[in-house]
Amino acid sequence: MTGFLIRRILQAIIVVIGVTIIAFILQNLIATGPALAHTIIGPRATSQQIHEFIATYGLNQPMPVQYWHFLWQLLHGNLGYSFKENQSVDAILGQQLPKDVVLVGSSLVLSLLIAIPLGIAQAVRRNRLVDHVGTGLSFLLYSMPTYWLSLLLIAAFSVSLQWLPAEAPQGTNVGQILADPAGLVLPIASLTLVNYALFSRYMRSSAIENLAQDYIRTARAKGLSERYLLARHLLRNSLIPVTTMVGLSLPGILTAGLVTEYVFNFPGIGLTFFNAAVTSDYPVELGIAVLVGLVTVAGNVLADIGYAVLDPRVRYE
Repeated sequence: MTGFLIRRILQAIIVVIGVTIIAFILQNLIATGPALAHTIIGPRATSQQIHEFIATYGLNQPMPVQYWHFLWQLLHGNLGYSFKENQSVDAILGQQLPKDVVLVGSSLVLSLLIAIPLGIAQAVRRNRLVDHVGTGLSFLLYSMPTYWLSLLLIAAFSVSLQWLPAEAPQGTNVGQILADPAGLVLPIASLTLVNYALFSRYMRSSAIENLAQDYIRTARAKGLSERYLLARHLLRNSLIPVTTMVGLSLPGILTAGLVTEYVFNFPGIGLTFFNAAVTSDYPVELGIAVLVGLVTVAGNVLADIGYAVLDPRVRYE
């Protein structure tokens, strides 16, 4: 197990380096040298100002040299500087990340609390009314675009019924966001419904597969109650595929809420990335892209560890 973890960490480092290379190259393909300097300084910049900017930040150096400088800064925790926002990318992400953890983290937890028991209930009552209703609802929600679901929620609960605000809470920190819990209901509900549709399908399929295993029949032959059987035997083994999905969902704390944040005007990293793309704020785009890559790799490693925790039969050689 230790050897496997060491190999996975080394592989993760290689993947992260590859992500930084691809992101850096793509940014340079979009704009580099005078074009990048002109975008950052502004359309009224003189030739002398552009020349000084290029020389100061090494934009006239070969791309491998620029990448090494970028990587060296990244190793020291420096994700760049946003000239349009007049602050470091680290500071921007530090302000937005806690708010995204509240939004996407809450929806992830709620979706699991709903999807896991319903997925098992569908598997136990396969091809019955509960299963048909759950399957239809899951397919409907999974196939529905996130922005469309968000707009439907706004139309129903904000415009027609006027129960909840259409805009998410505004603020620079988590305390200000939590001060308006009513504004969080629709954004969290939108993400929860989408995630529920995904997790419930995986949970149902995994539970159906495990119900056909010999250890379930043996447990039933020993006279174990159905509730004990489901809670102590079926649940743990059925969670293995869902664990992978949860690990892969970790980057959603940064990006999965992008559409939802835009629709509800939630001040998180997703909306920040969208605004950076619209305003050509390349340092912010690059910093968020690299951070998403890091979280994605970390999610994969955590999912592999979760496999071994949930199923002792899993052995990595």
